[in-house]
Amino acid sequence: MQSHEYQQYDATGLAELIRRREVSRADVLEAAFKAIEALNPALKAVVRTRFEKARRESEEIADDALFGGVPTLSKDLLMGLAGEPLASGCAALTQWRPKEDSPIIHRSKAAGLVVIGQTATPELGLMGITEPKAFPHPVNPWRKGYSPGGSSGGAAVAVASGIVPLALAGDGGGSIRIPASYCGLFGFKPTRGRMPLDPNHGEVWQGAVIEHALTRSVRDSAALLEKVNGMAPSGPYPVRAETGFVTALASSPKRLRIAVSLGEPLSRGLGTQLSSEVKTAVNKAAAALTEMGHEVEWCEPAVDGEALADSYLTLYLGHLAADLSWISQQTGVPMHRLAIEPSTRAIGRLGSKLLAQDYELAKRHWHVVAEQMSRFHQRFDALVMPVTADTAPEIGKLYPSAARERLMSVLAIPGASSLALKAGLLKRLAVDALGRTPFTQLANLTGQPAMSVPLHMAANGLPVGVQIVGRFGEDKQLLQLAAALERHDAWQHQLPLQAFRS
Repeated sequence: MQSHEYQQYDATGLAELIRRREVSRADVLEAAFKAIEALNPALKAVVRTRFEKARRESEEIADDALFGGVPTLSKDLLMGLAGEPLASGCAALTQWRPKEDSPIIHRSKAAGLVVIGQTATPELGLMGITEPKAFPHPVNPWRKGYSPGGSSGGAAVAVASGIVPLALAGDGGGSIRIPASYCGLFGFKPTRGRMPLDPNHGEVWQGAVIEHALTRSVRDSAALLEKVNGMAPSGPYPVRAETGFVTALASSPKRLRIAVSLGEPLSRGLGTQLSSEVKTAVNKAAAALTEMGHEVEWCEPAVDGEALADSYLTLYLGHLAADLSWISQQTGVPMHRLAIEPSTRAIGRLGSKLLAQDYELAKRHWHVVAEQMSRFHQRFDALVMPVTADTAPEIGKLYPSAARERLMSVLAIPGASSLALKAGLLKRLAVDALGRTPFTQLANLTGQPAMSVPLHMAANGLPVGVQIVGRFGEDKQLLQLAAALERHDAWQHQLPLQAFRS
């Protein structure tokens, strides 16, 4: 199978070819290996490969497995492969190896996917860009020198460039939807509890994190969800596996009541500047949904964006402090000697100084926002709004400057972090971390399903996604709407390699 033939198909299409014996699993797998060898030196999406293990695992796949041997990539964060490195974008963990496959890896393999490598992520998945100091920085395949976003940046580059048709990814504050928007892909974040997590974690970031995938087609996302969904037996939520995600795509949803917003309440106080291209994308989505017969109304969600950002970052700080303590335990290296980035160390130090009552109050605010959105969805079935404030940034533009890193190093000094919290540094962190991407954390805090759909191409040659947030638990309805939009708008799943090579 030639590379150009391989790259024409989504995962479902490749699986159909294999099932009809028009191509062999081995041919498809070798085409993926060649794609990595040809493209990854420039794109830097994949941090490590496992070709020989993938070949052996491919031979063991059941004939009736849904994906039948289609290659995929896992994220170098949380998604453990038994006995293999899982560095989480961090130099301190380059030698750490989990003892067993994580649940999403185990179930993906059972569904017939073959994991051929792992994709780049920022250190510990902390940023909306993928520029870890310990690993190369993936490049947006639509335009040289531009970021694919994060934290599932490597996964997005791998799918957008045609290395694999789908890649496993995770989303704790927009980490599937942001790269999907920047790279012209479909990115779906399921409802909280819908997907299994590693038993060692149970839930990550108090349930804000959920794993799924980045895909070129809606049907691939739905098919994977069909096979992988359902909380692990030891999980914190009693969510059983469901079916019907794929069959739901065959028909258009009933006439829905859809709210459209430019996200002003969420960006208030964060200095966010919404670009004209993003406004155009949101307006385009509103027009398309109206043409499709839905009842569309401009309406802002009644949430306090500043309070939401503060509560999100409070738990973010607390969990990072816990993660660094865990890394120290796992590696046997004292926390003050861990090989981590200055900003990670400083933020972890801030988190270690949080009061338990502040942490608990922040989590309670999540439930306040969830109740507000529950009321909102009594009137509306879905909410359309931006994914990000602009198209993809240039690589290096959003990473902390040298001066900022020096400040972070000072904050890591014992005592300085307590003073920083008292001086209101959390607000400064909110502006720096969320000013460009204040729209995606909402669904993580409330647990609602949300997605980025690739509806617009900006004048600068970079894609712009539009976010649609659904009612809690209504994943099928949201996927059904995505499939209808895909048919209506004729999403062009073209590969941007020619633009990249020019």
